[in-house]
Amino acid sequence: MSHHKHALVIGHTGVVGGNLASHLINLGDWKVTGVARNSLATTTGVTPITVDLLDRNATLQALSGLRPTHLYFTTWTRRDTEAENIKANGAMLANVLDAVAPARSLRHAALVTGTKHYLGPFESYGASKPDTPFTEDRPRLPGENFYYTQEDILFAQAATHGFGWSVHRPHTIVGYALGNAMNMGVTLAIYASICKETGQAFVFPGSRQQYEAVTDMTDARLLARHLTWASTCEAGRDEAFNVVNGDLFRWRQMWATLAEEFGLVNGGFPSQPMPLAQQMATSGPVWDDMVKKYGLQPHALDRLASWWHTDGDLGRDVECFNSMTKSRAAGFGEHHDTAQSFRELFVLLRGNRIIP
Repeated sequence: MSHHKHALVIGHTGVVGGNLASHLINLGDWKVTGVARNSLATTTGVTPITVDLLDRNATLQALSGLRPTHLYFTTWTRRDTEAENIKANGAMLANVLDAVAPARSLRHAALVTGTKHYLGPFESYGASKPDTPFTEDRPRLPGENFYYTQEDILFAQAATHGFGWSVHRPHTIVGYALGNAMNMGVTLAIYASICKETGQAFVFPGSRQQYEAVTDMTDARLLARHLTWASTCEAGRDEAFNVVNGDLFRWRQMWATLAEEFGLVNGGFPSQPMPLAQQMATSGPVWDDMVKKYGLQPHALDRLASWWHTDGDLGRDVECFNSMTKSRAAGFGEHHDTAQSFRELFVLLRGNRIIP
């Protein structure tokens, strides 16, 4: 088959990149090359490249011979401070663009960031108390934010080399991926499975504010379709977009739905927050026993569950939801039911013997 579009997916083993790569392969008219630090788990049909993007020389050597038409940057690395995040994440994007952009084969480069664009970095998360819904025309917050640095690198390279760009700002992502640092869906599935095994109540671990507030989420498959849409139509060129499922919910409603899915007692919100990092601190042996008992895939607990990130999302004391008006007006009309996103993920996790 002749491919007129060649996608270079940076972070193709993650929750965003993996679902994007699968979507492009299923469309049938894309050649897909995937880049990751560890490309052992590769989507069928993807040509993998293993390289550490922080190693500039290795990145230039690995990618300079490629001629992608579309670049999707879906990865990040976490450091202790935002200054270090800026240095590391800015370098990774710059190294990739310096490798592939000079050939001038690129038509479009898409950058995935997120709602911290509006809330600020982890060091000052939500300190600005932004009003909802978040809209793309909102000015940047003062202070450091590696998303802003990445945007500026992208804008400068696009101006120099003549390709279009788009920036995609999802909220909390639900989707199938293992070993991903920001995957609440898998983390909550592991938490629920341990609760069921030990007979403990399924209590909401975050803040009362987040339990009661209106919020939204992003299905990784919808994000994949949004990335494809924006990168292949004129309406998506040189624009930043929020991308969420399009429905709204309160966690007190969703928590009851999740409890029912696992046949658990809904513990609701207790008298005070009970972070998962504390609740699950000694659950490693419990999980190891469950893996043996139920014949699960032999993944360590800390590879599957990202307690710290889920605690950060559910522990916020600000309301957080995003407007999709700009995407709708530009022609992207897709949506997804968030409760169904969770249900479909749980089916995949059970089918692949990740949870009982």
